[in-house]
Amino acid sequence: MRNSKLIGRRYKEKPTEAQLISHIYLLRGAYIRPVANGIYSMLPPAFRISQKIENIVRQEMDAIEGQEIKMPVVLPRELWDETGRYDSVQSELLRFQDRNKHGMLLAMTHEEACVAIARSEITSYKEYPFMLYQIQTKFRDEARSRGGLVRVREFTMKDAYSFHRTQEDLNQYYARCADAYARIYARCGIPQVVAIEGDNGMMGGKVSHEYDLICDAGEDKIAKCSKCDYVANEEVASSGQLKYNNEEPKPLQEVHTPNVKTIEDVCALLNLHPEQTAKMVFYITDSGKMVAVTIRGDIEVNECKLAKVLKETFQFANDEQIESIGAVPGFASGIGLHDCIQVVDNSVANTANLLCGANKTDYHMYNFNLSRDVPNAIIADIACVQEGEKCPKCGAPLKMVRGIEVGNIFQLGVRYSKAMNLTYTDENGDEQTPIMGCYGIGVGRTLASVIEASHDDYGPIWPLSISPWQVQINALQMDKEGVRETAEKLYSELENLGIEVLYDDRNLGAGPQFAEADLMGIPLRLIVAPKALANGMVEYKIRGTDEKGTLPLEQVVSFTQKWIEEEMKKYQ
Repeated sequence: MRNSKLIGRRYKEKPTEAQLISHIYLLRGAYIRPVANGIYSMLPPAFRISQKIENIVRQEMDAIEGQEIKMPVVLPRELWDETGRYDSVQSELLRFQDRNKHGMLLAMTHEEACVAIARSEITSYKEYPFMLYQIQTKFRDEARSRGGLVRVREFTMKDAYSFHRTQEDLNQYYARCADAYARIYARCGIPQVVAIEGDNGMMGGKVSHEYDLICDAGEDKIAKCSKCDYVANEEVASSGQLKYNNEEPKPLQEVHTPNVKTIEDVCALLNLHPEQTAKMVFYITDSGKMVAVTIRGDIEVNECKLAKVLKETFQFANDEQIESIGAVPGFASGIGLHDCIQVVDNSVANTANLLCGANKTDYHMYNFNLSRDVPNAIIADIACVQEGEKCPKCGAPLKMVRGIEVGNIFQLGVRYSKAMNLTYTDENGDEQTPIMGCYGIGVGRTLASVIEASHDDYGPIWPLSISPWQVQINALQMDKEGVRETAEKLYSELENLGIEVLYDDRNLGAGPQFAEADLMGIPLRLIVAPKALANGMVEYKIRGTDEKGTLPLEQVVSFTQKWIEEEMKKYQ
């Protein structure tokens, strides 16, 4: 490809709408262009990178006996009605009607569609196990699209679905997929991606892992042990730490606390620490049920964990709703409440004699004890893990880090196969329900994550395995003797060998050429310049390293071939 023909305008100014490094360079380097909020067109460099990522993914899925298919982006509502997700998934699912007023949707995931294929094609136990996968466009009407390709509404994803007769068989295949994912990310140049315990969310199932690139640009919060291999998303992370007060229960004692509503203020007034208090958080579910949550004053509610307990989505309740169940905002406790679901965190259940609200304006009470004061509450782990708490595995301090989720794997169980009446006939002629697994990789997120992991102050540093081109030729002062002819010959010879070359043939100065070359991030740069050429030499530079030098003109092609062969071994 010649730069003079390459579509896209590269520029040096930082785009005002971009904060993440990957978003900045993707815009500046003419990789992507916004079409609407969270929707982007991919220009040639990004498209070429995406194709290479997809090919790596495809090779690894084929290697574990996956069969590639293609399912529609637009699906009829009936498929999602079978599993109940047409109504249960919130506004992120884009629903619409066709010209016949028939309910349709833009698929954000394809469990139902894949089960429908298996239901029509697979009937015998002899055909199990099997895995189907696709690389397809998805649409999720994301409320908080941000960061370029990190969080978008329309995206390309590899999603795979495996079907098994036994849990043991699923476990074995799940491990094979986990190994394949490790190879995929290593081959894409981000071997530092880690598998962490994740939340199944709308997908269902009991076992899941996320694949995250640990970096400051991530929006997922992750608990990572400072010593052992424990790592978990904040949504499911637990602590082996909290210190509990195991005193004998004492009688409730009212204390006057005028105009003191926050944990900080009441602790200052009564000379207490937050861990000696219990606080309330109130929610109302989408079905209209009031939920009163009691948690220790030094801990925050993990709403993802709470949603698992409630099996419903919810939002914060207002003061009027709080008062309707007998609580007093700012001075609330779980004592004496009515017409609500009470959920109490383990931190309160295991701590004696806490300070709590009195459900009376300007008053709190000492010595709240769960078993006596709210005996019928649901007790659960609904706490956010905090920096410095002890690892539940080894007891070392936990660190809270950030990560970009680039993939996930789930053991779905029979949630979808049972709901959609997918069965097979076993050896005895009996009908059985298969067990499923699900495995996803975001192509655009992977692309953006490589930039977050590998860049400098000038642009991305692409690994050779997914670089948009393998080699860039920069021809300087093309009007000087021999420069154009040499560059053209190199370009032709390298291309004839099947090497991917971006050739800057625009006769720009060294400054603009090299600035744009840095934005392209291509690993090997060949520089044809008058001074070196006068001595029969061509300069070379390896992007992202200090390695550079000159080569005799007659050795440039063989050097390039060998360098690419040796470099690609890192990604095999």
